[in-house]
Amino acid sequence: MSDEILKLEDQLCFSLYATTREMTKRYRPLLEDLQITYPQYLALLVLWEKDAISVKELGHRLYLDSGTLTPMLKRMEEHDWIKRERSDQDERKVIVTLTEKGRAAHEKAACIPTKLLENVDVDPEEFEQLKRTLMKMLNSLHEQNTKGL
Repeated sequence: MSDEILKLEDQLCFSLYATTREMTKRYRPLLEDLQITYPQYLALLVLWEKDAISVKELGHRLYLDSGTLTPMLKRMEEHDWIKRERSDQDERKVIVTLTEKGRAAHEKAACIPTKLLENVDVDPEEFEQLKRTLMKMLNSLHEQNTKGL
């Protein structure tokens, strides 16, 4: 077997990992004004699309388990971004809703995607194709990983 297969720069996982780290670094100053972390931003993105969502559905959308999601939501609630309440229909369900502060942040965050991609040397068509490919890969990997559980 060739040693080429084990070269770092030939590993897709490394490209994804390093790109994610660099992308997250670019988000940091943009999210400072809102005083939120990148994972909190992702949760807000989901809630701006659909407010009043169950913790389970939010976790599903973010590919996060409740052990990771619950502490983050607790911090967001402490900072008045969201409110968590038990469902009237099913007390086992916890519903997450935006507060006024959380809804108001939507307008402030509207510029983030555009600012993030400024000076990134990828044309819009490549960017859209990359997103489609990565989502296809994410869904496939997630399906395989959940089958193994």
